[in-house]
Amino acid sequence: MIAPKLKLGDEIRIITPARSASMNWLHPLIETAKEKLESMGFKISFGDYVEEIDEFNSSPRYMRIDDLHDAFSDPNVKAILTVIGGYNSNQLLEFIDYELIRNNPKILCGYSDITALQNAIYAKTDMITYSGPAFFNFAMEKGFEYNEEYFKKCLMNEDSFEIKPSKKISEDLWGADQKNRTFTENKGWTIVNEGSAEGKIIGGNISTLALLQGTEYWPDIKNCVLFLEECDESTEDDIYRQIESLSQQTDFETVKAIVFGRIETACKVKQEKLIKIIKNNSRMSRIPVVLDVDFGHTNPMITFPIGGTVKLELKKESESTIEIIEH
Repeated sequence: MIAPKLKLGDEIRIITPARSASMNWLHPLIETAKEKLESMGFKISFGDYVEEIDEFNSSPRYMRIDDLHDAFSDPNVKAILTVIGGYNSNQLLEFIDYELIRNNPKILCGYSDITALQNAIYAKTDMITYSGPAFFNFAMEKGFEYNEEYFKKCLMNEDSFEIKPSKKISEDLWGADQKNRTFTENKGWTIVNEGSAEGKIIGGNISTLALLQGTEYWPDIKNCVLFLEECDESTEDDIYRQIESLSQQTDFETVKAIVFGRIETACKVKQEKLIKIIKNNSRMSRIPVVLDVDFGHTNPMITFPIGGTVKLELKKESESTIEIIEH
């Protein structure tokens, strides 16, 4: 099930399923992000409780659920953006009205901790959700062009599109300093295992996805292509056991390929170690695997559909392609 694409003039609702919009560093970016989306041609509205904040930099569960349900039930709302990620979106899963969502399909976009919400909704309703910029990312004053390009390709058009590596990347803490930014050349993708594959996309932040294992919210990974990424808080040991745990899931042997988002330099996981972890995993070592694709905790980032279809061909000595077919 695919929600209708965004059109100019459509209303986008902003909600906070995890962290609050009132965090000290985040709050000053809210108006800038709103102005950016309005300049792109959208109407912006906010959930009733996005400003609520508690000792966990979040808000009470019922508030987050109310804002989620209100966004899906409001006929004027065509898409839903989450302000940011966090740590506790999975608190909401057993209280969500999935029938409401199934009967009112809408674009839901975010990343990081929102991975739990996106994959659970897809698992329970068969509605495609989207991993891409959060609301706060639209406050970025420099280096946002690539993000905007793929946001539009995925959420405003129905045509298939190829993912191309960005030309420049940045790891600046731009939210704290918008003016002094450093951009470096993107060296492109790293092909670990060659091959071609086609399948539905499942994934997002790997440690958040792991929270769904063994629950009714775990998505069907049969014949899928996994899109996985991790943030700078993870260690090599974290990644090692998460990959092992993921590869032990039922039906993992049918997984067609794995696409890893680019890992930040600040992350304790180094590329050579990640490659070794993949090569040492008997199931991953037999399928196409690519690293350093622009998504996840990185800038810039693509938008991709969880539950959509991707076709890829990975080659070490010539140009590789990743094409989003259904989204």
